[in-house]
Amino acid sequence: MADFTPITTQEAFDTAISDRLKREKEKYEGYTSPKDLEKLKADYDKQIADLNKAMEDQSKKYANYDKDIAERDAKIKGYETASVKTRIAHELGLPYGAADYLKGEDEKSIKESAEAVKKLFGNQHRNPTAPEANTERSAGDAKREALKSVLQNMNK
Repeated sequence: MADFTPITTQEAFDTAISDRLKREKEKYEGYTSPKDLEKLKADYDKQIADLNKAMEDQSKKYANYDKDIAERDAKIKGYETASVKTRIAHELGLPYGAADYLKGEDEKSIKESAEAVKKLFGNQHRNPTAPEANTERSAGDAKREALKSVLQNMNK
């Protein structure tokens, strides 16, 4: 305790205190004040709220896209399968209506189904019988036939 000397004047006291205050101020020099922190927090909270709102708007906008894409993919696959069925039916000589009865998801299974259907139908549609002639005549047909014969005689 022998090292302790009392401060006798106000000036000496102010000098000693100002040195200590200066050291403390330098110690906290890079820090932000509580008021500035409150302002920063308010700004960040506002930005977060704005971004959350924008995110919700975007999520509402794109909410049905996955469902729409799945529906379109299913339609495209259906069209492709129908096209393959029609092509295979035509290649094997089946009537176009028979393409609706072909089963399968890929070309190989559709072709197997088409061959099975062809065995059932045979080649009946390749040699169709001619439609029977209409032998009945109506009153308007007689007039038409007369004009037809006149035109044929003029051409000869």
